[in-house]
Amino acid sequence: DLLERDFTAAAPNQRWVADITYVATWTGFVYVAFVLDLFSRRVVGWRVSNSLRTDLALDALEQALWQRQREDHEVTGVVHHSDRGVQYVAIAYSERLATAGAVASVGSKGDSYDNAAAESLNGLYKTELIRRRGPWRGLEQVEFATMEWVDWYNHNRLHSWCGDVPPAEYEEQYYRQNTDTDTAESAQPSLH
Repeated sequence: DLLERDFTAAAPNQRWVADITYVATWTGFVYVAFVLDLFSRRVVGWRVSNSLRTDLALDALEQALWQRQREDHEVTGVVHHSDRGVQYVAIAYSERLATAGAVASVGSKGDSYDNAAAESLNGLYKTELIRRRGPWRGLEQVEFATMEWVDWYNHNRLHSWCGDVPPAEYEEQYYRQNTDTDTAESAQPSLH
């Protein structure tokens, strides 16, 4: 456990948490996997599936990696924390983390507090979307609604963790501030 219940990060892509939750539908349970950046509480990856196979968690991870690459942000060295679910300790998942340069971290067995930030996201998801708009017909309805909710959560929902701005805006402020600092430093004349 590399986080030891410290769910903070000084910058994006330092620490991610991941977890899976479920949604009851008329056709049976569907499962939703999330990957959350602890700096901004931004959902960087998510997937919905009828199956709890490793592919569910792996697809959410792939989306997170793709999203950050698309934004031209480095993820090498990110600590990826999860519970000890079979999806997260699977060989394929561990290999993908290693290929991406991420560092795997898992909490103790049977202790949800070791992944409290991910559990909190699951709770928000169920409170703000699932319980409010159910009952759910099936996977397609949950998947489409989840896509809308993640977009709203990342770009419109005010988050107290981020000083009451949306997670995406909080990250933009961080990058703008650091780019301005880097630009100012590089614009200063050399003393040599």
